Amino acid sequence: MADEMKDMILEYVIEEYVDEEDDEEEVGYDTPLISSGIVDSFSMVSLKVFLEKKCHVSLPDKEATPEAFDTVNKICELVRRFQD
Repeated sequence: MADEMKDMILEYVIEEYVDEEDDEEEVGYDTPLISSGIVDSFSMVSLKVFLEKKCHVSLPDKEATPEAFDTVNKICELVRRFQD
C-alpha cells in the first residue's frame, strides 16, 4: 500500500506540476518539491485537496506545511498519520 501511495502521489505531481521541458530532470520520492519550486503555495493547496479525496483523509491546515509537502516521502508520512 505504501508504494502504491508513493507512486500515485509522484504520478500526480509529475502530471500536474512538472513542465515538459523539465521532464529530463528525474523527479523521485525524495526530490524537493517546494524548495525546488516544482510545487508552489497555490499548487500545494490543490495537492492537499487531491490527497484528501484520493486517500480519504482530512489534513489539518496547520499540518499541511511546506516542510511536510517537500517530498513525496514526507507527503506519504503526513497522510499515513491521519489515516484511520
